[in-house]
Amino acid sequence: MLFQTLSTVAALAATVSAHGYVTNLTAGGVDYTGYLINTDPYTVPTPARVVRPVQGNGPITDVTLIDIQCGGYTAGGINGSSPANLTAGPVAAGSDVEIAWSLWPSSHFGPVITYMAKCPDAGCQTYLPGTDAVWFKVQEEGRTGTSDVWATTPLMTAGGTASYTIPSCLAAGDYLVRHEIIAVFTAVTYPGAQFYPSCHQISITGSGSSTGPTEKVAFPGAYTPTSAGVTFDNSANATYTIPGPTLFTC
Repeated sequence: MLFQTLSTVAALAATVSAHGYVTNLTAGGVDYTGYLINTDPYTVPTPARVVRPVQGNGPITDVTLIDIQCGGYTAGGINGSSPANLTAGPVAAGSDVEIAWSLWPSSHFGPVITYMAKCPDAGCQTYLPGTDAVWFKVQEEGRTGTSDVWATTPLMTAGGTASYTIPSCLAAGDYLVRHEIIAVFTAVTYPGAQFYPSCHQISITGSGSSTGPTEKVAFPGAYTPTSAGVTFDNSANATYTIPGPTLFTC
């Protein structure tokens, strides 16, 4: 009974203090449940997922921490970046992957960005990139001009989703996908921006030979406290620059 009570309190605390997380994704016509922050940490055995654990649905605010990679709370001793025990797929290169988030708060506008990294031949289920430069950007969407329409806008309505397209030229194999929302708010100066990264594992088929661009980035490392898009003043009604490297295309 005590365990159930503590679990319930922890779950409620996470719900109250947090803002969003990936609830499920659809790849290759198959729906996969995400890492459910209010139940998975308290379920024995831990449910098998393709989405890596996160620390909750609160933000990462320090771009210099390993937490920025796939979620985590190192200061609190919670390693959210541990590998998942399943891999989605197989999914054909060139296919779209649809990602559903918990209902996103209207005050947390910002871009949606997706990166990929090739896992070793042994797969993603034991792979931790650490601070290696292995990531390349495959999707980005920011602000429509200087309007109130952002990449997060569809996620503020129940049933709204985000998506990315697996580059058609990628070599077959297993990949780690880093999908994130950055909440930039209004008149943000670092560390005002909030980062919500989520990683999932996917197996890709196809006849391509590319593993992404020659120059890749690391997390942490791809963003700095002064990167455009990390610092952003919306009060000036300015256009928004999405942070990170150039978008990879085949």
